[in-house]
This record gives sequence, C-alpha cells and structure tokens, in this order.
Amino acid sequence: MKILVLSSLYPNDAQRRHGIFIEHRVAHLVAPGDEVRVVAPVPWFPSVNAIFGRYAAFAQAPREAVRRGVAVSHPRYPVVPKVGMMAAPGLMAAALYPHIAKLRRTFDFDVIDSYYLYPDGVAAGLLARAFGRPYLMSALGTDVSLIPQHRAERRMILRAVERAAAVTTVCGALRDELLALGAAADKVSVVEHGVDLVLFRPPADRAALRRELGIEGPALLSVGHLIDRKGHDLAIRAVADLPECTLMIAGDGPRDTALRTLAVELGVADRVRFLGHVEQQQLPDLYGAADVALNCADREGIANVLLEALACGTPLVATPVWGSPEVVKVPEAGLLSADRSAGAIRDAVARLLNALPDRATTRVYAERYDWRETGRQHRALLAAAVGDVAVSGPAA
Repeated sequence: MKILVLSSLYPNDAQRRHGIFIEHRVAHLVAPGDEVRVVAPVPWFPSVNAIFGRYAAFAQAPREAVRRGVAVSHPRYPVVPKVGMMAAPGLMAAALYPHIAKLRRTFDFDVIDSYYLYPDGVAAGLLARAFGRPYLMSALGTDVSLIPQHRAERRMILRAVERAAAVTTVCGALRDELLALGAAADKVSVVEHGVDLVLFRPPADRAALRRELGIEGPALLSVGHLIDRKGHDLAIRAVADLPECTLMIAGDGPRDTALRTLAVELGVADRVRFLGHVEQQQLPDLYGAADVALNCADREGIANVLLEALACGTPLVATPVWGSPEVVKVPEAGLLSADRSAGAIRDAVARLLNALPDRATTRVYAERYDWRETGRQHRALLAAAVGDVAVSGPAA
C-alpha cells in the first residue's frame, strides 16, 4: 500500500512535545512493500521571535524532514485563534489540497490515514473526497471528550466518521463516548497505543541510578506539559501530606511559575524538583528511579505516561478518568485514586507505598502494550479500506 499520513500532531524539531506516539504507530504499521509519506500541517505564523512563545515554534518548524526513514512535509495552513474553530477543517483542507496534488504526481497514495478527529480527520475527509481515496480517522482524546461539546464541530465530526472507511480510538472509553455522540458501532474500533519496550525498560542497577540522581526515600514522578489539565498542582498538594516523599515533575509550560509558587506556599519546595523539559531518551531513568508514577489529569485517552512507567517497572497512581481505568486494572499496575482530588491521590499513594508490587511483574504486565500489535491491527483496517475501494471503485 501507499499510505498518506495526515496529522498536525506529528512531531518536528521545533515542536518536541508533539505526538511521538503517532510516529511510533506509523513506524509499526508499515509492512514490507508499503510506502508512507507524512503530511503534518503547521499553523502559519510570520515570526520566529521567542516573544511569541508557542506561535514562534510554528514558524520554526521545518518545511521538509526525514524522520525514522519517512519523508515528512510541513505545509502551512491559516488559523484564526479562538474564533476560527468552525472554519479550521476547511481552511486546513484548502491549504493542503495543492500540496497533496503535487505530491500525488510521484506518490499516488491508496489511502489517507489521519490522526485526531478535528480538524485533521474532518479535513482528511474533505481531501479524500476530492482525490477519490478512502480514509481512516483515529481519535486520541480531547477530539472526543471536549471538542464535540460544540454543536457545529460535533456535526462535522460525525459526518466525517460516517464517510470514513474506519475509525479507531485508543481506548474503550473514547469509543463508548463516540458511539453516545451518534457514531455507528460497526464503524469504530479500539486500537490501543503501545510503548517502546526497548527504550522504556527497568534500569540495570536501580540502586545506583537512585544514588546518581540523589534520591533517598520514596520518590514520586509526574510527567507532562505544565498546564492545568495535567494536574501537577494536585500532585504537589498530595505530597504536602506525605512528608516522607519527594516529587519530581518533568515538563515545562505556562503553569511553571504558579506551580513553583504553590510548592513554596505549601512548604514543600525542598521536596519538589522541577526538572523542566526532559527528552524522551532521558525519561526511562526517571521512571526507573521513581517508586510511583502519578497521572493526575482530568481527561486522557491512554496517556503515554501510563505505559512508559509500567514498561520501566514503576507502578501508577492515576485519576479514574477516560482510558486510565483500562490500564490500571490489576494490582501490578498500581492504583486508581477514588476521585480527582489531592486527598484521594494522597491516599492512593500511601496505600501503594505500603504494598508496592514486584517491579518485574509490573514490567511483564506492560509487555502486552506492544507497538507491533498496534501496527498490525491498524494496518489491517487500512488494507480493508483499500480492498473495499478496489472492489467497489473510487469514493464518490
């Protein structure tokens, strides 16, 4: 097959926090003889000046790149902040059409594989119709849990779902919600994310690693962008009532100053380590050194943090939201908090520290989340879409 991947979340050198998981998924769905090209649109912005923050990163993104042997292009598309949400799919599709038409001269793709339902998936539907090709959509989280709360966006998503060859969700909770919104049950499949089981693995000498990192006593780790919905503030408040624990926070973002201030106000600044942005290659050491990994988010599909921690042998305390209960469902995985509050998170941490599972058993449980199986399932859906078109002819 010739597969055209479309996602504005695909990572690039200027946007390091973008969806590495999409890159992993794409790498593992390719079979011998397949060809893949990635079109990863980036919002147009005129200046690379750092004073513009994340908008400057849009301008810094390369126009072309090769990642893991796959050619990636980053065409620009217009975005109207806040007020342009309804127009986003149409603007994206219009901007991408000439780029894809040119690409098609040398890469006559069989199928469009899109990630994130809105605007990407809806735009993919428009482009697939224009080029007479089938398309898949993959739901990742807020494209089901948040965006469809708006009536116009929900209507566009459901129309695109109806026309798609197939739709995948990364957890059962997202599938259930998508069906509740009106999607047809036979159209939507759960294809869970995997984890890099080679990179994320238990440390060879955990005691030496902890000494190297200066860790003594119980250590907690919270990984993620420093924004409200990740719940790092809840982790800090929980640690305030766990005097024996140290908390490491890996990530950067707009709430950095507020979180540091909170740690000072609660008198735990000496027990909360702000590590800033940590490259993926360095994360396994942090997971391996921690006794418990925290995920205090208010909404997730299946967060990378969950699978990465487990692969390193580190049990979890996670809030009981969306896909987290589908992962934290056995003792070796850790515990769910009773609810999303600092007190509930504190109680779950205390219970888990009193009866930590064997780390080797935790690792064995993580091995079920293998990217190879994710890729096999996803490619089967792509092949079915291409086969259906081969039998019935191009989409109208």
